Amino acid sequence: MKKVVALLLALVMVVALCACGPKEPTGGTPSTPGTETTPGGEQQPGGTGNELAGTYDVTLWVPEAAVDLTKEQVAAFNSSNELGITFNATVEPVSEADAATNMINDVSAGGDLYFFAQDQLSRLIQAGALTKLGQGAAEFVKNNNNAATQVAAQAGSDFYAYPLTSDNGYFMYYDKSVIPEEDVDSLEAIVADCEAADKNISFELENAWYLAGFFFSTGCHSDWVTDNDGNFISIDDDFNSANGIIALKGAYKVLSSPKYVNSSTPDFASGSAVVVTGTWNYAAIKEQLGDNFGVADLPSYEVDGTSYHIGSYSGCKLMGLKPQEDAKRGAALNQLAQYLTGTECQLQRFSSFGWGPSNNEALADPAVVADPTLTALNEQGAYAIPQPNIHGSWWDIAKVIATNIKTGGGSDAELQAALDQYTSSLESVFEMTDEVRNAFTVIGAIGGSSWDVDFAMTADGDVWTSNDVFELKAGDEFKCRQGKSWDVAYPAENYVVEADGSYNIQLNAATGEITLVPAA
Repeated sequence: MKKVVALLLALVMVVALCACGPKEPTGGTPSTPGTETTPGGEQQPGGTGNELAGTYDVTLWVPEAAVDLTKEQVAAFNSSNELGITFNATVEPVSEADAATNMINDVSAGGDLYFFAQDQLSRLIQAGALTKLGQGAAEFVKNNNNAATQVAAQAGSDFYAYPLTSDNGYFMYYDKSVIPEEDVDSLEAIVADCEAADKNISFELENAWYLAGFFFSTGCHSDWVTDNDGNFISIDDDFNSANGIIALKGAYKVLSSPKYVNSSTPDFASGSAVVVTGTWNYAAIKEQLGDNFGVADLPSYEVDGTSYHIGSYSGCKLMGLKPQEDAKRGAALNQLAQYLTGTECQLQRFSSFGWGPSNNEALADPAVVADPTLTALNEQGAYAIPQPNIHGSWWDIAKVIATNIKTGGGSDAELQAALDQYTSSLESVFEMTDEVRNAFTVIGAIGGSSWDVDFAMTADGDVWTSNDVFELKAGDEFKCRQGKSWDVAYPAENYVVEADGSYNIQLNAATGEITLVPAA
């Protein structure tokens, strides 16, 4: 790893000059006869060759659905670029979640270019799994992508990735036979409509990602501060404030309803009239609702005569470049990354999979503008906060706020108590000992808990074994995580128990492999 990091520094010096990709409106110009191009992509007078020219064997990790299209896009790059670059690309199906975990486990074996979700940026930087973008590449990101995805690709003042999508946010789907158009902007009216029709409001407020929108509606913020190496060093948070109390009064209007369901799944067929979720559930919801399909940005609520529009997080997917020992190879890969995240390729992914673009020109395309879910997402974007790098412990800390208030009477004292507990839990993150920060625990729907208890594990070298013997049932799910945080957690998807039995849970932290050991 030390060798990779040292070579990364050399690579950055070259890639900093990297010009924009071919056939994209980036302001760069491909090399032409009479010029000579450096490995960084800048043109120099007097030469007739290009130092990036050559054939490169590379590996790309992309979601399974995008494998065939990505192969076509790489072939298009090979035939269209004027730099003499040819990629012999192996395109492998690796999900965004698995890509981050696999890269952290073994950077050297990882894909040269790979897709990942923005909330994995810090841990990938800390693992040495991302190349810091040079000046030219950073300018490409800033000149071609919307502001929210630019924030997502940064740690400190540096850029570490290329935006791929800008569609990871949430808004409201509704049944038009229950919710009339004149009520879609009022949370109070929506709750009343659902209760009158005996229909559910599916809003996953016992999940910090959704609950945070109420705090954003009143101007609250929660910003984790990282240094340029991706390490969390402090938090600037004012949820525990007068505006935080107002936010909880708004959330309580939903949490206290007998028709509230803590869910974001498309369950109109099983009794919901409202589901707050994202673009990924569009097809299922459209099929369930048919002619009664409705979609809109989130509504507003009133507290003491003032109206507050519910906010949200906005998020995206990114493309990372693994550090390369060969600076020339790394510069060529930057050319490919810029092409794959440019206008044409983003529009192709939108057309094929419905992925919302981050590229500004693609966002203005008529087909994108006409998409009903992206329209709702973009309207909600006026009230959305770009999801920054967030410490993995925050999700559990913040979600408890809703759990604590939903069964109470909604008094100011109860709401304040929930916020005080939240503040205390935040402070404990920075008071955590190295022993706790480095230890693994088991968490899941096991042992009578529901993802709300960390069960201790004991280490023997790289192997961690649960202190408890669990009576597991087929279908139970769990993960092993480090430091009571989601920054490092195995497996990428929940571990699903296959057979009933009494087991110790064992984790090999070096490989991420989990084993169920039958109790003696």
